[in-house]
Amino acid sequence: MKLGIIGSGKIVKDVLSFIGKIEDIELEAIGSTERSYEKCQQLKEEYGIKKAYKTGEDLLNDPDVEVTYIAVPNFLHYDMAKKALKANKHVICEKPFTSNSRQLNELIDLARNKNLILLEAISNIYLPNVAKIKDSLKEIGNVRIVSFNYSQYSSRYDAFKVGKIAPVFDVNKDGGALVDLNIYNIHLMVDLFGQPQKSTYLANVNKGIDTSGILCLDYGDFKAIAIGAKDSTAPLNSTIQGDEGSIVFEVPNEVRYFDLNLNNKDSKRINVQNDEHRLYYEFVEFERIIREKDYKKMKEKLQHSIKVLNLVEEARLGAGIIYPSDNI
Repeated sequence: MKLGIIGSGKIVKDVLSFIGKIEDIELEAIGSTERSYEKCQQLKEEYGIKKAYKTGEDLLNDPDVEVTYIAVPNFLHYDMAKKALKANKHVICEKPFTSNSRQLNELIDLARNKNLILLEAISNIYLPNVAKIKDSLKEIGNVRIVSFNYSQYSSRYDAFKVGKIAPVFDVNKDGGALVDLNIYNIHLMVDLFGQPQKSTYLANVNKGIDTSGILCLDYGDFKAIAIGAKDSTAPLNSTIQGDEGSIVFEVPNEVRYFDLNLNNKDSKRINVQNDEHRLYYEFVEFERIIREKDYKKMKEKLQHSIKVLNLVEEARLGAGIIYPSDNI
């Protein structure tokens, strides 16, 4: 597939660090904003991308670009994805997919009408170790308690405290800990266990945005929490506790290994992944889905994204965190 990248931030550099390993992905073009044009040109030279454009819109006018990877700031996801679909490009959009479910449903309808592939880039649900955790759940018996934690003190939080608001803490730019870090926990939770029966978001809100929070999830037979923080940090430790054992891992967006602990037995550390970048596995699957026009798999992944976004939107609004697009 001939790939066009819209964006020039850290996540783009991460993708470019491994994308050349994936057969049948050609780096056709990169574009972002006029302000970032020089950076796009540097990335073009460094990674052998064929063309650099001043804007994402310019890139969408390139007939050689078949697929767009959208990695712009959160609040621009919907608008850029919509423009890409209207330009008849397949779309891979970074998490969080859109600001709210209304926007996502509109994109899904547009992709369906144009017979285009639309996918959310969320790395952990594509990881081989996560698939192995699914297989291992039966070994720990009946799940009773689940706790996922992704807490990371933000380099921008000190500035936020004195009134300098970066996009990640800006309610007008779809910021907040829920959609920046906790969303990895939520995607993983939904992938493993589906939608909960009930949920409540206990958020620490400052200047209209959640700087940290705990999402409490009731699955009936078991209870779960998803912790996400940008105003504090701790050793990352996530657990799935069953009546016959537990599964323990560290960073929820990487899951580089997990420990399987069975009652009265030795612990076993499991890792079925290679030393590839955490984003590698999702892009391998994206290339396959697009090449094979696997609309069945796309629909499955979109249904997952809808469940997550509905859960996130309900949590966010319940905590009084209102984005500009919610009022349209």
